[in-house]
Amino acid sequence: MTEKTIRIGGASGAWGDSPMAFGQLIRAGVDYLMMDYLAEVSMSLLARARMKDPDGGFPPDAVAYLRAVLPELAAKGVRVATNAGGVNPSGCKRAIEAAVADLGLSLTVAVVEGDDLIPILDDLRDSVREHVSGAPLPKRMLTANAYLGALPIKAAFDQGADIVITGRCADSALALGILMHEFGWTSDAYDLLGAGSLVGHVLECGPQATGGNFTDWERVPDWHNIGYPIATCRADGSFVVSKPDSTGGLIEPGSVAEQILYEIGDPAAYLLPDVVADFSHVTLRQIAPDQVEVSGARGRAPSSVYKVSATYQDGYRAVATVSIVGPDAALKAERTGETLIARARMLFAQRAIPDFSATYIEALGAEASYGPKSRGRASREVLLRLLVEHANRDALEIFARELGSIGLSCAPGTTGIYNGRPKATPVVRLFTFFIDKAALGMPRLQVAQGPVQLVDVPLGGEPLASEPIVIPDCVIPDGPTVTVPLSRLAFARSGDKGNSSNVAIIARDPKFVPLLRRNLTPERILAQLDQLADGPVERFEAPGLNAFNFLIQNALGGGGMASRRIDPQGKAYGQMVLEMLVDVPEALGL
Repeated sequence: MTEKTIRIGGASGAWGDSPMAFGQLIRAGVDYLMMDYLAEVSMSLLARARMKDPDGGFPPDAVAYLRAVLPELAAKGVRVATNAGGVNPSGCKRAIEAAVADLGLSLTVAVVEGDDLIPILDDLRDSVREHVSGAPLPKRMLTANAYLGALPIKAAFDQGADIVITGRCADSALALGILMHEFGWTSDAYDLLGAGSLVGHVLECGPQATGGNFTDWERVPDWHNIGYPIATCRADGSFVVSKPDSTGGLIEPGSVAEQILYEIGDPAAYLLPDVVADFSHVTLRQIAPDQVEVSGARGRAPSSVYKVSATYQDGYRAVATVSIVGPDAALKAERTGETLIARARMLFAQRAIPDFSATYIEALGAEASYGPKSRGRASREVLLRLLVEHANRDALEIFARELGSIGLSCAPGTTGIYNGRPKATPVVRLFTFFIDKAALGMPRLQVAQGPVQLVDVPLGGEPLASEPIVIPDCVIPDGPTVTVPLSRLAFARSGDKGNSSNVAIIARDPKFVPLLRRNLTPERILAQLDQLADGPVERFEAPGLNAFNFLIQNALGGGGMASRRIDPQGKAYGQMVLEMLVDVPEALGL
């Protein structure tokens, strides 16, 4: 008897991802498509879209891309799970049902709701505090959405849905709901739930699991036709990551490990609504070219709370960009930025307008992101990026009108002002908190035009502590050493957790792990990111992956849309850490 397997394709890693995954994955014979569209930034954008159009509030790309392949999905029986509902899941459902009807197809569409806390937020105001800063809830929120779990998705597929649409849920829950439906996993089979969550986590960023953003980017072929990931899943929770034939990309343990550790904090305690997932002992095995087997995920009972990501507006921002060419270009750019700020302040004073709430000057092309470690101050070509913030949109209009004057009154070599006068846009900040599952109530499910159902979910409790990770005694060879960049020893992947950065370091060879353990201290990581992060820094180990994960607090200048930097999510931090110099014993054979 052939073992049952389920093939899930990661068709979208974010709002804005390419639609080319759909044709690839359908031709490759997947059973399901998983489509991820949401992030904190996109939720606030979708909220503003719904303010303008009550029928909007979901990514229109999702509907357009699905519509193009609906006939193939129907013909081949491929089912879909997606969080493309955004802040208007029912509106997204209606739009997809209209597309199904227009094409004369017969597909059942279901919707999961119940993540939106805005209707009950005033009742929670006195009890809610931001989970890091302890700040009280701002008076007016744009969005407040709880990360729901997999059980409503499972219930929808159990009742025959072909397409399941959710609002905010844990990204990995899209795959977990599919696997709970197909394999009959129960809500207390925690090791299996941890494994299914890992499937979703590997797939949720699309081609990041197939060589996208890989440390060894130069070895990854054919970015233009990169293959999207397929997880071939077994009932025991193990799975194989692959991609469609004749596509670009690269799947090997290093590339998959980077995605496993991406943005998860403690690998032994990844907090999800259905399970506390433990990826610390996950192992990877190359079983064929571009095929990696993943096993060893575990899980523990979930907590009694949902994580909530909320956003609010905090004034307005304008960003001016000006190209400057010639000797001392960086110095000219900085003085030009200072001049525009000073001129605006002079005009504000004449009109009794308060000062800017923030200003930020960067000379792009002079390694501004590296701060004091910059080696690019001698650049003869830079782009001035001048960001200003103010509570009053009209004040930013005064600033914008002065931009054109710099071509006449400032530095020689000022060659271009890009995108004209900058427009004032809202500054959106993230506010993260937790809410008791009982206080939120049960998720709501509607399949086709049937009645709205309440889906019973376990309320959880205090999660069990993770088992201590035992670090074996390993001797680092004595003798002569050679100094090399960390990139010779390791892979890296970095990303954001609100205003914190998550930097994963994966040894290229297990023999390097003791050396990495000795050198990669929290203090040294913080020093490597000099003036970019304040810390503190926590170090976690993932022995199964021969890896370390660093969670760096206060690292992103506010993070997301609130950050004033060109790297608001810390995407370059992994690359910066890999520049660290390490003394390596010659006996290790580098």
